[in-house]
Amino acid sequence: MSSNAYEAMPTPVGRTGLVCGPLLFLGVLFSPLPEGMSVEAHRLVAVVLWMVMWWVTQAVPIAATSLLPLALFPLLGIQPAKEVPTAYMNQSIVLAMGGFMIALGIERWGLHRRIAYHIVRLLGTGPRRIVLGFMCATAILSMWISNTASTLLMLPIALAILTSLEEVLSAKQESGERPDLSRLSLALLLGIAYAASMGGSTTLVGTPTNIAFLGVWDQHFAEGPEITAGQWMMAFVPLGMLLIFCAWVLLTLRMPPQPQLAALGRGFFRDRIRELGPPTVGELLMFGVFVMTACLWVLRGKFQFQDHVFFEGWATWLENWLTNHEIGGSFTHRFLHDSSTVMAMVVLMFCLPGGRDDQGKLRFLMDWETASRLPWGLLLLFGGGFAIAAGFENSELSVYFGTLFTEYAAGSHPLVMVLGICLLLTFLTEFTSNVATTQIFLPILGAAAVSLGIDPRLFMLPATVSTSCAFMLPIATPPNAIVFGSGRIRVLDMVRYGILLNLLGVMLITAVTYLLVIPIFGIDSQVLPSWAK
Repeated sequence: MSSNAYEAMPTPVGRTGLVCGPLLFLGVLFSPLPEGMSVEAHRLVAVVLWMVMWWVTQAVPIAATSLLPLALFPLLGIQPAKEVPTAYMNQSIVLAMGGFMIALGIERWGLHRRIAYHIVRLLGTGPRRIVLGFMCATAILSMWISNTASTLLMLPIALAILTSLEEVLSAKQESGERPDLSRLSLALLLGIAYAASMGGSTTLVGTPTNIAFLGVWDQHFAEGPEITAGQWMMAFVPLGMLLIFCAWVLLTLRMPPQPQLAALGRGFFRDRIRELGPPTVGELLMFGVFVMTACLWVLRGKFQFQDHVFFEGWATWLENWLTNHEIGGSFTHRFLHDSSTVMAMVVLMFCLPGGRDDQGKLRFLMDWETASRLPWGLLLLFGGGFAIAAGFENSELSVYFGTLFTEYAAGSHPLVMVLGICLLLTFLTEFTSNVATTQIFLPILGAAAVSLGIDPRLFMLPATVSTSCAFMLPIATPPNAIVFGSGRIRVLDMVRYGILLNLLGVMLITAVTYLLVIPIFGIDSQVLPSWAK
């Protein structure tokens, strides 16, 4: 993946940001402490504003900006030096690392080109159809596997399609110049990231924030009605479809028609597939690893509808088998994570021979020369985002914002309060972990609803979905960061489209809450249920 996205911008914007970032930091740092905010939280705000300024303007390489918490958090007393680095190597980063290695393996054996030709042949070559097809496929995947995993599966295929289209069109042009597919590239990659987040919010198992909601609900309102998978999908699948459609329209609204793409036709790519010849052993094995990884991700957890469990998941089966044979020790299925699965497959890639080189030596599916091309800057960007999230939690800055909202919400109409909750959490999760934000805010919002005499579900359900609707910054969600790492997207492009989608998401979530959530979950917005008292 290209590293261009991580370089500083030698522009007036970049030079201005280089100076304004530290000045903004110092201005906030020495400003009066807001009432109710801890000193650590105040200092964290200063650091975050500095980082955001540098990230948006790309005053310095983005990966370098992500290192600021390692230096500033201990110096400012926000977090001890021994704790900050743990944010830069956790299971989410290991998952991303493994996914990138799978993608590099696909590229190493040329499998991405074959897959790309087949997909374009099926979807057609119209740019809008390509974007819509990828968004729908990504959303369907992310309903059942992690948003990160679905993005990692779709990104290398999308990049291969873009590269193939550029090569094909440049070959057809007499000038030999590379065609400009920047608009298609931007729409396709942002569409994948946004669809992953939108699709994940539509099922209870689609994203960790929804699972976090269930944990908070069971802990704080054990006597309340059960939140079922069927109810969730009935309420939020329509929302996801609306968001995906709106995002597709927004991303492709001003896209040029590109008649040269449509003129190629499906037959052209069928001929390109024939030119590739039969798949090699390396391609077949790499495709097997790719499919096996996807299946292990999809089938690890439980498939359940209401009270009926269709499939326990292979992790639970493994736990039961080990327990029955008395060899499991303390192992439970909770020990496993998608990162464990993908790393097992990565190690397998280093062991499987895929063919021989020109000298007759064995070529394995993966070697270290290829693996070392990992986008290390992107992994540091992940770490910087996780470090900020940990700082929000440790300094109780999220609690401060939540309490502030509760104080100002008293006396407002429930519709206005739901709108405010969605607005607050949508933009707050641009800088914080959506899971951490969910776990911190849901108890606060539940208690606030009870004190205001409102069914807590009216606040907690839209709040949970809002934490999945952060589209502005690379650090906001792993899908955003992953597609940004391709080097084909600028931060300003993501901000421009993301802020519109954020606001659109706030309005749609509020509308769906009143049109679907209230009737489906049986909520009375004016009455506090007896089980919540």
